[in-house]
Amino acid sequence: MSSVPLHQRIRGDIEDRIRSGEWPPGHRVPFETELMAQYGCARMTVSKAMAALVEAGLIVRRKRAGSFVARPRVHAPVLNIPDIQSAILSRGETYAFRLLSSRTRGAERGNADERELAAGGKLLALEGVHDAGGRPFALERRLISLKTAPDAASADLSATPPGAWLLEHVAWTEAESRISAVNADADVAALLDLDEGAACLVVDRRTWRAGEHVTRVRQVFPGEAYDLVARFGPGT
Repeated sequence: MSSVPLHQRIRGDIEDRIRSGEWPPGHRVPFETELMAQYGCARMTVSKAMAALVEAGLIVRRKRAGSFVARPRVHAPVLNIPDIQSAILSRGETYAFRLLSSRTRGAERGNADERELAAGGKLLALEGVHDAGGRPFALERRLISLKTAPDAASADLSATPPGAWLLEHVAWTEAESRISAVNADADVAALLDLDEGAACLVVDRRTWRAGEHVTRVRQVFPGEAYDLVARFGPGT
């Protein structure tokens, strides 16, 4: 007999399904009565497991609807980079995504980062522009590992922005963001309707799922259109 308390085993079983991607964000977790029948236990045992999953941010509860796998969150000590579509809509502007190119390819020879991302499979290479209020807001160049996210190859990423699609379909467990500043080259300036050499903010982000690479993306913003705000005090 296992020495692990049953509520911890229930929590572990559900967590494994979430972190493996078997249950993607938005997936309905079985009702407590279903789990009680599955594990042959009392409601209190199941409730304890579910409460721990809620506290860990892995599931969310909705009144009269049940429990669902939570959308992942990026945790950063002083910075929180919002989803572009949500940020634009929240300030009352119209949003659109223009997919400029999409192709499946292998990792570039000699590019160690791409080989690591591909992990022996193919990459989906995407380029697109996020528009806010009818004007370019951000240029996005993204690579998706088709070994980790094979359904991306057949998804309509012109209708749903790639980042939003990944949030809905591929659970990730770790993210890394890097912030830098560049001057727009001719290509970037043309796509963002800027003067060549204009100041831009760059966000490079990588995500993993249980150690497997999911995506690598570079987002370039006109300097005047995007800023980062952090509020903190001594000791934070």
